[in-house]
Amino acid sequence: MKVESERQGVQASLVQISRGAVRALHAELALEPKPGLVSYRDNGSHADMNARTLFKSLFALRGFFGKVARAGSEARPFAELQSLGLHAEARMLKSTGGINTHRGAIFSLGLLCAAGGLLAARRSSFDAGHLRRALLEQWGESLRSRAAQARRASALGTGQPSNGQRVAQRFQLRSAHEEAAQGFPTLFGVTVPALQDAIALGVSPRAARVHCLFATMAALDDTNVAHRGGLEAIDFVKGRATNFIESGSVWQPDWLSQARHIHAEFVERRLSPGGAADMLACASWVHDMEGLSGQDFAPPLKTPSHL
Repeated sequence: MKVESERQGVQASLVQISRGAVRALHAELALEPKPGLVSYRDNGSHADMNARTLFKSLFALRGFFGKVARAGSEARPFAELQSLGLHAEARMLKSTGGINTHRGAIFSLGLLCAAGGLLAARRSSFDAGHLRRALLEQWGESLRSRAAQARRASALGTGQPSNGQRVAQRFQLRSAHEEAAQGFPTLFGVTVPALQDAIALGVSPRAARVHCLFATMAALDDTNVAHRGGLEAIDFVKGRATNFIESGSVWQPDWLSQARHIHAEFVERRLSPGGAADMLACASWVHDMEGLSGQDFAPPLKTPSHL
């Protein structure tokens, strides 16, 4: 009886992990203003996609997060997580007509869901520290090996490196693979704390996410930005985000108009900080799950109905 009860508890946790991932991606899509990025208000710097494209992609990915969370709960090797991710990418591309909408989120949020599944199976408390340790202890070696292999391939011009891997090698930036291999230092050191601090200070969920996004843009070597504009674009994005934060962020009376002005500047330069958007979605998911135990998954943060 106890074993069956525990099994049902883990299953309930995996469902919450999966649903939380979909909620987090939708919260990222729905957020506005979001400099250079697609929202329900406009297409940002993208001519090849809109909110409908991303929503279709999100819908296609619903099953993936549950599968990768279950694989994590069973401590499956990284190769199996990677296989699930590749199948998810194929579903995404089929749903969007070949447009890459969520490849970064499949990788980053997928890994977090796997780590969350592992915590659920262990009946461990669910917080950022436990999540990061579980990720590194279970798959850290494989992630480090993968990051090193990607660096070598990019340096030698072999294989089929992604745009992010190519610019990371060219400009000596930390790629998404290296972020993961180090346990997502930007996510856990900047993005999650920024979101939690803003919520603790009583701003709206919308304003908290905008603050979180700008804090991340100010810190992250976003290879999506570098791909579009090189190091000059990285400096521009970091500079605009830093100025916004240092001027008072979302605690300024005119923060909304300022953020929308920066959005217009990014669109004019065709800059899209997609890496920061992925970190925002991941942070929303972490906060959604934060503080929950393997027996009591009851997310404290809901996606606002007005977004």
